[in-house]
Amino acid sequence: MALASPACGADHLLYFEAQGIAGYSSQQDKALYYSMNPEAEMQKPSVGFDYLQRFSGTTGDWGSLGLQGRLALSGTEEGVKEVEPQLYNAWFKVKTPLTDVWFGHNRPALGLGSYFDSHPLILRTLPIQGFGYDRDWGVGSYRDLSWGNLQFSATTGTGMPVYLKGNYMLAGRVAYGVLNEDNYSLGLSAGYGRTLDTMGYTLREPDPLPMKLAGADFAFLRDNMEHRIDILAGEWLGTATLAAMYRLGYLFGPEQRMKIEAQPTYWRSGGENWLVSLCFSAMATPDLTVRTMYEYNHNDDDHRAIAQLYYYLPI
Repeated sequence: MALASPACGADHLLYFEAQGIAGYSSQQDKALYYSMNPEAEMQKPSVGFDYLQRFSGTTGDWGSLGLQGRLALSGTEEGVKEVEPQLYNAWFKVKTPLTDVWFGHNRPALGLGSYFDSHPLILRTLPIQGFGYDRDWGVGSYRDLSWGNLQFSATTGTGMPVYLKGNYMLAGRVAYGVLNEDNYSLGLSAGYGRTLDTMGYTLREPDPLPMKLAGADFAFLRDNMEHRIDILAGEWLGTATLAAMYRLGYLFGPEQRMKIEAQPTYWRSGGENWLVSLCFSAMATPDLTVRTMYEYNHNDDDHRAIAQLYYYLPI
């Protein structure tokens, strides 16, 4: 998204990022200042930066660096709040004759989350919902082919924090179709390892648990319609798991600056639950996006309304 800026001729880009979140939960009968959970890394009031640097030589670009950090208003269910530093993106990518290789904190090669950047959004993918990690620490590779692409990652299986308790996660994905060129991508992925149960920077269980997941994902963009599907099945955190989501989006208005999205999410992992989410978003200015969401959680019988202001300004 950032590299599509008019300033993309520069060798580096710097953005100021800020967001405000407020909402209401019928189950808790109180105002909320987060979209999912106060311990989760997203979404909650925060300010931060997003920095991208390209490295070039006589033969062209050979590497890039990405850093994204925030100061977020974090808290607990009991209402204790504190300012939490977050390091979200922290990767270095190198181009080689065979593949692109990255090191640091980046997206694991598992499912829709391996290529769909949802960090500013209030609708949640499966990794943000808790099935996998939206970002993880480690190494990975990516290779574009004429018919699609191949990805692989070897990460710590911890998400936002770093722990060394014998934990690890290996993941790979093969995709047919390149979304930016073909308007579709069909992916098959698999993951194996022993991973830690974390939420944000909170370690919820002290020891790593086995994971063996297979996944299928599909994205299809046509005219002003968007379809995104993600399915994971197998074992996650030592529990038999099935999780699936479908997101339907419709863009409209001047320059398609407005979008309506609907998303059902279902999972069975030590229990069964489903969510239904509806989201409306509008780009008020090139730098400011307004989002509102209604969500129903079946198990909690919770009706939740959330509003977000998201500011992303090149500086």
